[in-house]
Amino acid sequence: MTTDSLHSHSAPGLHVPHASHTPQAPSSRPSRAAGILLVMSVITVGLMAGLFFAFDVSVMPGLARTDDRLYAEAMQNFNQVIDTSGLFVLIFLGALAVTVAVAVIEYRKGRRTVALWAGVAAALYVVALLVTFSVNIPLNNELAAIGDPAKARDLSLVDKFKGVWETTNIMRTLLCTAALGCLAHCLRLQGRGWAGVPN
Repeated sequence: MTTDSLHSHSAPGLHVPHASHTPQAPSSRPSRAAGILLVMSVITVGLMAGLFFAFDVSVMPGLARTDDRLYAEAMQNFNQVIDTSGLFVLIFLGALAVTVAVAVIEYRKGRRTVALWAGVAAALYVVALLVTFSVNIPLNNELAAIGDPAKARDLSLVDKFKGVWETTNIMRTLLCTAALGCLAHCLRLQGRGWAGVPN
């Protein structure tokens, strides 16, 4: 039986679609779980970028106007407070966890473009962590080891902070800011996905 004869024998009002008019399968929509995690990722990475930036533009330049003993004492206090802050540790490590989770979920959903940008953001943040654990934290530990700066005889370590520590902190700021930019682009792609616009 031909298509024309099928049309001619069909009941009134019954439309038999032509094979060429078969609707396409809908594109994969964003995952709600990934959307929530993406927002968490933007917030946590943004907080880390802001923390490092605050040290770049206010804390370290302000300390540079003081003498070495006050500089060392202030940095010891900053490090001790941060190291004992559960909230800081949660955000510091949680930022990586939620960003990786976004990349994995979106990759499995077939939304490879979003997964790629989230993966790049995670990679940038990992580099920031590596800088922290390989440079900044060892310097913090060395500073803590000198004890009370008022009684210390050698404060040459302060020069390392003014040179190496401050430079690597700028690197962390740039890395986290770049990661935040990638995540912002992920949000844009998520919005396009919910609107039904292919990425």
